[in-house]
Amino acid sequence: MTPDMINGCFQFSGGVLLFRNSYLLLKHKKIRGVSLLPTIFFSIWGFWNLFYYPYLGQMISFYAGITVVSANTLWIVLAIYYRLMWKKKYG
Repeated sequence: MTPDMINGCFQFSGGVLLFRNSYLLLKHKKIRGVSLLPTIFFSIWGFWNLFYYPYLGQMISFYAGITVVSANTLWIVLAIYYRLMWKKKYG
């Protein structure tokens, strides 16, 4: 296995696991004990990786990184939505 393949496996696995966070947020419809800032930071890093991996010629990591960026972005959108709905309901 090349380093790109190993990194790609980590990236893809991480992305799949991160989608679980979105599923649970959809299910519970509330955020408890979680800060948006770390997820926003790692999403920005993920978008950077989508530029950086092709520059390095690491296309497996690039394609796998799409799962991480997608999962984090989905979670952020849901978190903001549910936070706004909570403020609307409870002030």
